Amino acid sequence: MKKPALGKGLDAILGPRPERDARSADEPRTEAGAPGRRAPAALLVDIEKVTAGRGQPRRKLAAVQEAVVFAVVPPAIQGLGVSGGFQMMLQLKGAGFDFAKIGQMTDEMVRDGNTQSGLIGLNTSFRPGYPQIDAVVDRVKAENVNVPVGSVFSALQSYLGSYYVNQFNKFARTYQVYVQADSRYRLEPDDIRRLYVRNTKNQMVPLGTLTDVSFKTAPSVVTLYNLYPAAPINGMAAPGYSSGQALQLMEDMAAQKLPADMGFEWTGMSFQEKLVGNQAIYVFAIASLMVFLVLAAQYESWTDPAAVILVVPLAMLGTVLALIARHFDNNVYTQIGLVLLIALAAKNAILIVEYGRELLAHGMPLMEAAVEASRRRLRPILMTSFAFILGVVPLAIAKGAGAASRQALGTAVIGGMLASTLIAILFVPVYYVLMVRLSRWLGRKKNKTGKEPIARAPVEEKAAE
Repeated sequence: MKKPALGKGLDAILGPRPERDARSADEPRTEAGAPGRRAPAALLVDIEKVTAGRGQPRRKLAAVQEAVVFAVVPPAIQGLGVSGGFQMMLQLKGAGFDFAKIGQMTDEMVRDGNTQSGLIGLNTSFRPGYPQIDAVVDRVKAENVNVPVGSVFSALQSYLGSYYVNQFNKFARTYQVYVQADSRYRLEPDDIRRLYVRNTKNQMVPLGTLTDVSFKTAPSVVTLYNLYPAAPINGMAAPGYSSGQALQLMEDMAAQKLPADMGFEWTGMSFQEKLVGNQAIYVFAIASLMVFLVLAAQYESWTDPAAVILVVPLAMLGTVLALIARHFDNNVYTQIGLVLLIALAAKNAILIVEYGRELLAHGMPLMEAAVEASRRRLRPILMTSFAFILGVVPLAIAKGAGAASRQALGTAVIGGMLASTLIAILFVPVYYVLMVRLSRWLGRKKNKTGKEPIARAPVEEKAAE
């Protein structure tokens, strides 16, 4: 069979597809009641073919004249949304179901959004002008000829669609029985007029005398979101822009273009992102506070844990530099990596501070204890840190669907761990000396006022001669 022109055009853009969906554009098929019109098709292609070349494949797909073709990236979290990027639902909150108005505003949002430098790949699956066949039943006439209205609809369902009868067992298998008119008797709209239905007097009445069949245009799927008629808009943030900036651009466009009786809602990952908002700041603060309180309880001191927590900003500096070097934005996966870095950076500092406390308790001077603790703990810090960094490298260089999330997380963690290992380790002894001296100064000051100090640092003891 000769391959259709649409299939050839897609092959020229995307290349050969060794693995494809059973419902592909290469297989001609029609929908019931719409002769020769193709049903929506899905093609499985390598995601790199779509995202490569700074969006060139996307622009070529948009130029296809035979069909509306766009690429959909799988969601980063499987099951949360139907595609990657953001998902906006335009809602008609006024009275009625004006699908033409929803389609017009949806097309304007998609068209203007694709002109924004911070947005790419805006598309919508909403089509208000999908050809359909409208069969209107004359209920009064049906009752006059003793045909129940329910029987008319049942006949239409059985002839044109299908009707489940029962099932039977044979050859150790179970088979289902469906009733449906043969395909040659349901190809054209006029075929509906030649179908028959039985009335209450056991007479056959042609459906053509009870139904008025006509063509019309309407949405193929009517979507209700929060009980309002809605149309989905999918898109992605352009390289160099964060997901938050993309959502803000869409909100600004909606505020300028949508009339008073229309609104929008976010769904999928976008809804979760807007729901969380700026809670990442509170998460960082609570995580740092929890580390500080646990160490304060362990050391029985308020100043020694401060020497550990002070190295966390240095690790985050490494994350910022790594994101800038790879031209990544600050997204939710980067923020997850930052929370992880609080524990990883504190781990390196704990090794030095803990050993310094032991040396100080055995009588070694403060400066010597800090230097010796750094020298003794250097090797275990390097071993554990680089073992972790090498284990995260596959995330930073991930490919394929969902690679953006893994790359963001891996880059954030690797940058922070390199800074924590190579830079922060130089500052931990300094912070430890400063905190111990601060603790002693506060202790002497409180003793002069006759009050017991809150925390007592170990006192230096000279070794007996």
